[in-house]
Amino acid sequence: MRSPRISACALGAALMLTATACGSDGGDSGDSGGGGGSGSGDAPRIAAVFSGTTTDADYTFLGLEALQAAEEDHGAEVTYSESVQVPDAERVLREYVADGYNVVWTHGSQFYDATVAVAEEAPDVVFIAEQDTEPADVPENVWVLDRNFHLAFYPLGVLAAAASESGNIAYLGGVTLPFSYSEVHAVEQALEDSGSDATFTPVWTGDFNDPTKAQQFASQLLADGNDVVLTSLNLGAVGAFEAVGDAAPGVLMTAKYTDKSNLSADHYLTSVLYDFSVMLDEILTSIEDGETGGYLGMSYEQGISLQTPQNVDQAVIDEVNGIVEQLASGEIEVERDVTPVE
Repeated sequence: MRSPRISACALGAALMLTATACGSDGGDSGDSGGGGGSGSGDAPRIAAVFSGTTTDADYTFLGLEALQAAEEDHGAEVTYSESVQVPDAERVLREYVADGYNVVWTHGSQFYDATVAVAEEAPDVVFIAEQDTEPADVPENVWVLDRNFHLAFYPLGVLAAAASESGNIAYLGGVTLPFSYSEVHAVEQALEDSGSDATFTPVWTGDFNDPTKAQQFASQLLADGNDVVLTSLNLGAVGAFEAVGDAAPGVLMTAKYTDKSNLSADHYLTSVLYDFSVMLDEILTSIEDGETGGYLGMSYEQGISLQTPQNVDQAVIDEVNGIVEQLASGEIEVERDVTPVE
């Protein structure tokens, strides 16, 4: 679904954690105008490609928030397409180029190859592509936004070990992708660095957005004695938290991307929060300064933060906050290990 504007409907619905999309009026949000490269002095015309719906209160909604901030802070004209499948990405990107958008952002690493392919065809348009590494052979008109999920998950390992009473913790992911392997290995590094002897079990449901599968897997993890579960899911998180809802006190679960404490307040531990608006702001500022491409990695100094842990002692909170500070300062380095997990 293609929407030319950020609607109040989408913003309100996102707070309800629903996947039902709001309607679009189908009109343009501003003058069409020609393409035009970076540094022209004109306000940017930004098009974004989203894999999900902007009402998910999750990854896609964060993209919507970033567009809203760009509209306010940079005077940008913005538009976006929702629920774009990977095979359709190149077609959608070419349509935006033809429509004269001079900045095109693909929100999700699954679109990286399509983004590079179209960027090579349209050198006067600046593209923003997300990745989980710093790739080689990037076109000069592509900004790579590295999400650095491995950095995000390192303090979760320390937190899980400190919060667990049983010494059994688990990771519940969606699909076995390189970034999810890096999250698991980052937790393993954190456990080793902190001297923890906790047993760590990673599993994947096969789908980031299936609440039923997530609930089934989470229930089994809890039945196996895991009392802290680190989730790396999108809408599947709803099902995972349903599984923990009737658990005994002390059973805790973490989330990703946004605050999901409303799903199960008594069993909520924390969430790794992502803010793409600060990243898009820096990239747009660089584009306005004439930098048509580059690399920008998210970190605990920029774009990533850890929500204050809940349902644990203050001593645990202080310990984890100290770890985050060391990550931000560079005192702790986390290896990006994408070795498949057996």
